[in-house]
Parts: sequence; C-alpha cells; structure tokens
Amino acid sequence: MASAAPTASEYIVHHLGHLNNTGHPQTVIADFSVVNYDSLFWSILMGSIVCFFLWRAARNATAGVPGRFQAAVEMLVEMVEEQAKSIIPNESTRRFVSPLALTVFLWIILMNALDLVPVDLIPSILRWTGLDQVIHYHRILPTADLNVPLGMSLGVLLLSLYYGIKIKHPGGFVKELFTAPFHAHGIGAIVLAPFNLLLNIVEYFAKTVSLGMRLFGNMFAGELIFMLIALLGASWAGLSASSLAFGFGHLLAGSIWAIFHVLIVLLQGFIFMMLTLVYVGQAHEGH
Repeated sequence: MASAAPTASEYIVHHLGHLNNTGHPQTVIADFSVVNYDSLFWSILMGSIVCFFLWRAARNATAGVPGRFQAAVEMLVEMVEEQAKSIIPNESTRRFVSPLALTVFLWIILMNALDLVPVDLIPSILRWTGLDQVIHYHRILPTADLNVPLGMSLGVLLLSLYYGIKIKHPGGFVKELFTAPFHAHGIGAIVLAPFNLLLNIVEYFAKTVSLGMRLFGNMFAGELIFMLIALLGASWAGLSASSLAFGFGHLLAGSIWAIFHVLIVLLQGFIFMMLTLVYVGQAHEGH
C-alpha cells in the first residue's frame, strides 16, 4: 500500500487538476475547447448565494431599527456607494455600477473563501460516496483557475469600453484612441496617430490582464501553500517523534496560514472591486 501512495509532486498535480470535458488536465494556458465544470459549478453557486442574500436583504428591509443582517448589508452598500461617488462622477452610471461592484466584491470573497476548505475534504467525500470512480479530478477554488479571473476582467473591460463609448459618443471615443495621450496638431497628429492607437490598445490589454492575473496569482499561490501544509499531515506514520513533529507542524502552519489567508480573501475582493470602479471611472475621463 505504501508503494501505491502518490509522491508529493503527484499529490499536488492531482489536486490542481480540473473536472472538465476532456477528462485530462489542461496542458496549455489558452484552450477554448476545454470547459472546467468544477470552476463553473462553484463560481455559479457562490454567485447565486450572493444574489440570494442581497435579494433577501432588499426584500426584508425595513425603515425602522434594522436587524443585524440588514445592518451588515447596509454598511456594505454605503461603503461601496461612497467609493463609487469618489471615483465615478456620473450618477446614472453609478446606479448600475455600484450594485455591480458590491456583487463582484461579495462574489469574489465567497469564491476565495472556498480556499479555506480543507484540501482533502472534497476528495474524501468523493471516495466515501464512490464518485471518485467517475470524478477523477475536482478543484474547488474557482479564482485559482485562470479562466475565471480573466473572464471577470474581460467583463470589466467590456464595461469600461461600453461607458467610454456611451459618455464620449462613438466618434469622440475613436478620436481619443488616435489623439491621446500624445496630443499634436497638423502633420504631427497624423504621425503620432498610430503610436497613440498602439499605446491605448496596450493600456486596455495590460489593465485587463493585470486585473485577472493579480487575483489568480494570489489565490493560486495560497492554494499551493495549503497543499504543501497538507503534505505535512500526510507524513503521519504512527506515534513516532517525526510523525508527531510533522503533525504538530501541520496544525500550527495550517492554522497560521488560514488566519493570514482570511486577509488575502478579503483584500483581493476589495482590490478587484476598487479597480472595477476605477476603470469605469476612467472611461468618463479624457486624456
């Protein structure tokens, strides 16, 4: 039985695999033929939970003394609204973007919080129910799947482009692509137009990639550390000095990292929300 146990690298590689339509791990960064069902399931589930609780808070809101749940939601709404007012000048834009930012904030926090679920809990449940014969791979953390953060950042890009065109009108938006950030007149404007267009394309591309990669990188690194900590517990081989040391190290390191990771879970949701507001706010400004 000991010879059949996976090595440390095999253990980590297996836990990084996704339940997808191909039956084997994705081998390249961008493959649009691969659909990760586990990422879709957990992200949609967390998004549905957020929408349900916000809907419940709005439905049960009262004008009198609010309960704890209503007070907590009102504090979050006020916090996001204050941030939106300081970044986005257009009130009609804020009517849509502020609720969106709040939803994104809570959605990312719930998805990130899945990283606090013990690494081997889901595999153990699958083995106990016999589903491990069908589901060979399963990854619970959607934000550690590059497709999810980049998909969300692409949504922010489309939103900023939409408001850029809406506020500046199509002609003004296209004109700004060719005339900013280097402004010139006459022949100089014609010469600088290709460079301005290239810089604007690079700016949109860089903002989109960095927005998604920031969330992905932090959560992927946190997930790997949890797996490495789990390997300490897997070193248990009976009541021996080394096993006790590894077991104690597993509990201590896991507890410390989980407490610290709570801050990362919240911080990454807040950063993504704030950058969403900033990018939409920039769409209202001219160079």
